[in-house]
Amino acid sequence: MSKKNSTALGTEPISKLLIKQAVPASIGILVMSLNMIVDTIFVGRWIGPLAISAITVVIPITFFIAAIGLAVGIGGSSVLSRALGSGDDDKALRVFGNQITLTFLISGLLAASGLIFQDTLIEFFGADDSFKDMALTYYRIVLYGIVMLAMCMMGNNVIRAEGKPKFAMYAMILPAIGNIGMDYLLINVLDYGMEGAAWATFISYAICFAFIVWFFIFKSELRVVAECLKLKRKIVSEISGLSAVTLARQGVISILTILLNNVLISYGDALDVATYGIISRMLMFALFPVIGVTQGFMPIASYNYGADKYDRVRETINISILYAGGLALAIFIIIMAVPDFFVSWFISNSNADAQGLADNKVLIERTPNALRWVFAATPVIVIQLIGAAYFQAIGKAVPALLLSLTKQGFFLIPLILILPRFLGVWGVWISFPIADVLSTVVTGYYLNREVKTNLAVQEEG
Repeated sequence: MSKKNSTALGTEPISKLLIKQAVPASIGILVMSLNMIVDTIFVGRWIGPLAISAITVVIPITFFIAAIGLAVGIGGSSVLSRALGSGDDDKALRVFGNQITLTFLISGLLAASGLIFQDTLIEFFGADDSFKDMALTYYRIVLYGIVMLAMCMMGNNVIRAEGKPKFAMYAMILPAIGNIGMDYLLINVLDYGMEGAAWATFISYAICFAFIVWFFIFKSELRVVAECLKLKRKIVSEISGLSAVTLARQGVISILTILLNNVLISYGDALDVATYGIISRMLMFALFPVIGVTQGFMPIASYNYGADKYDRVRETINISILYAGGLALAIFIIIMAVPDFFVSWFISNSNADAQGLADNKVLIERTPNALRWVFAATPVIVIQLIGAAYFQAIGKAVPALLLSLTKQGFFLIPLILILPRFLGVWGVWISFPIADVLSTVVTGYYLNREVKTNLAVQEEG
């Protein structure tokens, strides 16, 4: 197995490596988030505001299933990167083979269960009678392809762990372009409505899956044979311990979405759910460079930790926080200055009936201020993101899990349960910056302690 790409993670300058890893990851995330933005714009403009509510309810369910692949991909890639760093190529191959098997089996089982209990799940995640039928239409079709998405999420992280971030970027760009094109054709040209939006998403999953398969057949350093696909208890245990971090985080996000949708319906209405749908798309879109730096950080930190190059690990932490912090500050300034500009993307009064015009007016009034509050603590979140990613990268599952859950699990969910009782829907929006600040303080403390004690001791040793 050639190590031409992976060995560069332990030799090239950290700044250069981080840019090489983070820029393709950022571009891929940008295109993927633009895909989600455009998807939401299309359904909002061509179907109606309640279609945004329908997608907002469905996405967390489908993404929780697909997150099996993301979890196994990130957790397994940490093990794989450290194996490559220590020169254990055989273990790296077996880890990848077990990642394939785990992702396929678990996501397939969850997809089947999701189809069986579709009505219950849609209602549980906050759909009311005004948009339940649209949500079910979208949900059924998307779920048919969810195993492909899970395999793509897993494969994308392995590609990045190999030191080939450009191919990981292509795996995100190609399906996004396909989805946008199919959205236009199926929704606007052929007028298939929510069914068209769903089939466009399904086709995008198939495009991504085809590219991932092509990569691992023709371009990958990892040449998996049938023997590697057999689950091994020790490898599964290693993968599972770290995968649990991502899966738990995604599970908490799904619980948070259930809570948010139901709280917004209780203290507001379906258009408040649409407001959150717009904000959630903007979160991924606006933060794409910060998330890209975080993704670029992980394989560099993992590889060098596995290679006992602790000085490079420390340097990777410092440079990643510096780069991500500058980007986060720029994002904060833009969002605070022109939130109305971003909200206007999702709303069109052309061809709208009287009810549609009224709904659009309400969204224009509500969303910009809510967007400002949700992004109010953006400059400080990089410490939380890099800190949690660091512990996952070096294989410390418990602190990685706890720090990953601090924002959504330990702070945001309790705040959303409490504040709206006194402040109504506004209490939902101000819960976000409060949770950001609190989770950053906690993560910063543990990251600083880790660097000054355990990492410093290993450097000296």
